[in-house]
Parts: sequence; C-alpha cells; structure tokens
Amino acid sequence: MTIFKKIIDKKIPATVVYEDDQCLAFKDVQPQAPVHVLLIPKKEIPSHADLSAADEKLMGHLMMKAATIAKELGLSEDGYRLVINTKGNGGQSVDHLHIHILGGRAMKWPPG
Repeated sequence: MTIFKKIIDKKIPATVVYEDDQCLAFKDVQPQAPVHVLLIPKKEIPSHADLSAADEKLMGHLMMKAATIAKELGLSEDGYRLVINTKGNGGQSVDHLHIHILGGRAMKWPPG
C-alpha cells in the first residue's frame, strides 16, 4: 500500500485542498515551489505508463480539476506548471500516478 493510498483512506493526515469521488488534492510535504499541490486519482494506477484506454475519462477529469485547483490557489494569472513524473528515470518516487501543481514563482527550463 502506497503512502498516497493511506492518504486516500485517511490513515495518514494530509492538508487536503480538493476532494471528490475520483480524486484528491493535497499540499506536498516537501514543496518545491511556494505552491505545491499533488493531485491523485483515487483509483490506484502505478504510473502514467500504466494507463489504459479505460482511464481516458479519469485523466480528462484530473486535467480539468488541475486547472480549477490552480485557479482557486491564485495561480492562473501568472501561470503554473503541471508535472507527471513517470517511473525511476522520470523521477517518480511514489508508485501511484500523481500530478504536481507548482506555482507562486517563475519556473526554470529545463526542469531536470
């Protein structure tokens, strides 16, 4: 069981900024920007590489919610970054698909 599943199941506390029946968004405990929120599906999907055609609607939902959350956090005016790290070389540290919503400062490129 991943730490994200434990957060979904309310076994580990988190500072939740959004929740519905399909997803949960909470503040990252090791923020990399002034605003750093993780948006996760409640369905356990190990990584972006493990998505199937059945997950298309869920991913659309996550993208729409990421935009809504960013707006509610005051990031829409100046901009923000969405990041999905995938597997080891992609920098993924928890085997549960998650979207980083980062903002509150100018982002640099390249990111890695």
